[in-house]
Amino acid sequence: MFRVECGDPYIFFEWHVTYGTVSPLGVPVKGILINNEFPGPNINSTTNNNVVVNVFNNLDEPFLITWHGIQHRKNSWQDGVLGTNCPIPPGTNYTYHFQVKDQIGSYMYYPVTSMHKAVGGFGGLRINSRPQIPVPYDPPADDYTIMIGDWFNKGHVALKKILDSGRNLGRADGVHINGKVAKGDGKDEPLFTMEAGKTYRYRICNAGLKTSLNFRFQGHPMKLVEMEGSHTVQNDYESLDVHVGQCYTVLVTADKEPRDYYVVASTRFTKREATAMGIIRYQNGKGGPSSDIPKPPVGWAWSLNQFRTFRWNLTASAARPNPQGSYKYGGINITRTITLANTAEKVDGKLRYAINGVSFVEPTTPLKLAEYYGVANKIFKYDNIPDEPPTKISKVTLEPIVLNMTHKSFIEIIFENSETAIQSWHVDGYAFFAVAVEIGKWSPEKRMNYNLLDAVSRHTIQVFPHSWAAILISLDNCGMWNIRSEIWDRHYLGQQLYISLLSPNRSVRDEYNLPEDVMTCGVVEGMPRPPPFSS
Repeated sequence: MFRVECGDPYIFFEWHVTYGTVSPLGVPVKGILINNEFPGPNINSTTNNNVVVNVFNNLDEPFLITWHGIQHRKNSWQDGVLGTNCPIPPGTNYTYHFQVKDQIGSYMYYPVTSMHKAVGGFGGLRINSRPQIPVPYDPPADDYTIMIGDWFNKGHVALKKILDSGRNLGRADGVHINGKVAKGDGKDEPLFTMEAGKTYRYRICNAGLKTSLNFRFQGHPMKLVEMEGSHTVQNDYESLDVHVGQCYTVLVTADKEPRDYYVVASTRFTKREATAMGIIRYQNGKGGPSSDIPKPPVGWAWSLNQFRTFRWNLTASAARPNPQGSYKYGGINITRTITLANTAEKVDGKLRYAINGVSFVEPTTPLKLAEYYGVANKIFKYDNIPDEPPTKISKVTLEPIVLNMTHKSFIEIIFENSETAIQSWHVDGYAFFAVAVEIGKWSPEKRMNYNLLDAVSRHTIQVFPHSWAAILISLDNCGMWNIRSEIWDRHYLGQQLYISLLSPNRSVRDEYNLPEDVMTCGVVEGMPRPPPFSS
């Protein structure tokens, strides 16, 4: 890696993706490594850095990585999802070029092809504040990334076969913390080390497939300071529910007796609780961790109430000098309301997950490429689901879902979950305001309960069973953007869609041109490149 100090700095990475044996739960599994690391290497960047990652696919199948939470301003070409990018063929490489424009915070990356995410290829991505932008807490002694997630011992090929046969994945075999589980036999190596009297920053991301996890430090409270790119009001928590696809940043002060302590991750909302532990060690400490393991909370209500304590820090500066609260989102008129209802259905005897009666299928030509090359009508239809879910779904259709959006509009999306399992929804290309999560069914009068002052601006939101969540988004980022379930069997079997925002004037001021080195596939392969946008 090296930097070029001309304009916004560049940081360069060369990644080699290979198979390798991993054993988070003690059972050998054919995992996916990046530069022989599991989890993969951290990307350590600063606001406005240009990030260049050359990915060599040494697997025997196509591979593609997405940069979860990175907004890719005007540049959905680098988003790394199958609706915008061709997967990297085996034995070849592709170089991502993206800028972490006007962002700070804790993020992650992971593969979107097949079921690769189940066995690795994921890691942390941090964006530090520029030196001239004040951070609302003192510099920490060190900065640590913790990737937590559920884990299946079957391997990604077997899991894909389960889904292709029309079944869901069922219950995970266990939980890992940075690809490990402490045995508690006194021989465990520490995940991280702390020096007494100092404060440390921990970035915690749930990179699992389907299970919400409760995370906690033994004997140490966590001060929540940032969430998915936003500084938060700094409350202390004994534990945090981290739903799939979410990232939190906390401060932990090493102010207890110098010895070893556990960090603990436990499944939430499952019939059988699974727990993983890791070791945090004090420098020069004496003694192992206490056998008194902190217990997770119980029930949905606790998690919902915790969500309601999360607040945007209105006076803190994020990526820019102006305070976060200077953006008065609560006073903007809503121009469109879209309600997305998730359902589980059988199609030809096989399980599919649908949104408003349509189950998404991946086309062989990325949607964005088809649109850019002027052959969208050969691949998909716009607006093929209604803005309100049908009252009764008599038949589920299988096709790509693309909603046409108006540039610079301000929309409301309602995620409705009438099922008995928790949902977790992510929006690429944007941060949205999570203004409400409530039990029951949404109706327009529920807007009276919205938080229109200090809802956290973030990219992933959970929806509890028989509940709904409301988000507000300013659509100022042209491109083709994925809205997806982070519950990965649901994502694989159809619970995702794309929104399309085209530049009204075909101008590079709104959206970048097709990169010269972009991979093409499907019906656009071999076609002449369309004329570039104007300046």
